[in-house]
Amino acid sequence: MDTRHDRLLFQRHVAEQFREQGYPFYALDLRKCGRSHRQGQHWHYTSDLRHYYPELTAVARWLGERHGGVVPLAHSTGGLVTVLWLDHLRHTDPALLGRVPAVILNSPWLDMPFPKAVVAATKALTSTVGRVRPFASLPQKEVSAYGQSLHRSLGGEWEYDTTFKPLGGHRKYYGWIQAIFAGQAAARSQQSLPMPLLTLCSAKSWLGHEYSAASDSADTVLDVEQIQRLAPALAEDSTVVPLDSARHDVFLSTPLVREEAFEVTFTWLDQTPDKARK
Repeated sequence: MDTRHDRLLFQRHVAEQFREQGYPFYALDLRKCGRSHRQGQHWHYTSDLRHYYPELTAVARWLGERHGGVVPLAHSTGGLVTVLWLDHLRHTDPALLGRVPAVILNSPWLDMPFPKAVVAATKALTSTVGRVRPFASLPQKEVSAYGQSLHRSLGGEWEYDTTFKPLGGHRKYYGWIQAIFAGQAAARSQQSLPMPLLTLCSAKSWLGHEYSAASDSADTVLDVEQIQRLAPALAEDSTVVPLDSARHDVFLSTPLVREEAFEVTFTWLDQTPDKARK
C-alpha cells in the first residue's frame, strides 16, 4: 500500500462528487509529479511538454477500454498540457480522440500573468538561460499567498503534504519555463478541438500581493482575463464560466463557491452528448 496516497489525495471531495453523479473518477500523477516523483528527480521538471503525451495516451486507452470514453479534468499547467495532447491525438490517434467526448479545464495556464514587456524580457532571458543552464532556478517565496490561503496550518481549510505541494510551489527552472512558453505558443496556434470544452476560472485575479482576505476569493496565480480571452478559441464548442470569489483551483474555493463550481460542471456535462458514465 502506498502511504503517500492519503497524504496527497486531499481533493477526495472532487472524486466523491463525480462518483455521486455516476462518473468513475481517476487521478493521474504525471512523471516527476506527486507519487510519480522518484528520488533524485527535479520536481515537475520537463524540457518539453510533449514528454507527457505517452503516459496520457496510455491512460486514456486503458480508461477507454473499460468505460467507453474519458472526460479529462485538468488544472492550471495540466490544462495547457491536455489541450496540446488532444491536438496531438488529432494527428496520431483519431480513434482515441473520438473516445474523448468532452473536456473540463480548471483555470488553465494559457499565458504568462505579467505585463507584455515583462513577458517579452522573460522570454528572451529564458530562451538563453534555459538552453545553457536549464536547471538554473528562478527566485520564489517559501510561502505564496495561494499556499497561505489553502493550507490549514496557516488558517486555510485544506490539509495536505507540503512535500508534494509546497506552500510556495515547487522550484521552477529556466528549462521548464522555456517549455511552458513553447507550449503556450503552440496552444494559441493550434486548430480548435472538436469536442465540447468547459473552462472554469475565477471572476477576478489578485496578483502580486501578500496574503490578505482578498486572496481567499480570487485567483492569486493566473490572470483570469487572459483565460477568458484565450479559452474560447480552444474548441469549436467552448464554454467559459467565470465564478465569483473562486480561487485558482475553483474546486478548492470556499464551500459555497465550490458548490457552484460543481453545479456548473454537472449541468454542463448533462447537456453534453456522448458522455462516458459507466
